[in-house]
Amino acid sequence: MSGLAALLAGELPPAVYRWDAAYDVEEVRGAVELAGWRLAHLDGWSHPARAEMLEALGEALGLPAWWGRNLDALADCLRDVDTDRVALLWDGWGPSAREDARSFGVVLRLLTGSGIAVLLHGDGPEVDVPPLD
Repeated sequence: MSGLAALLAGELPPAVYRWDAAYDVEEVRGAVELAGWRLAHLDGWSHPARAEMLEALGEALGLPAWWGRNLDALADCLRDVDTDRVALLWDGWGPSAREDARSFGVVLRLLTGSGIAVLLHGDGPEVDVPPLD
């Protein structure tokens, strides 16, 4: 977990990273919580379509129940929620990226500026984000 450890220790800035490590969610949750961070988990395998992905992302990040479940509302909510020391583990992000590349790209841009550390876990198409390890 060297890349993750560096991120959690503040040696790397919160950003969007590709992460191909073979750890399961509970192992990652343990490391993240031990470092005093909160883990948000998004199962992209179950939520590949845009509407499903936005709903699951809002749930994972704990957005308020009244949020609009669209890209503009996501941008607004990310400015209003506490994103300090939050790591989003996005398992199965590839199907969303393939199904709606434009919306996926917008979501990545919004998350990039949010202060959330995003881990794109597993396989997917080529995206312009650095690897964590």
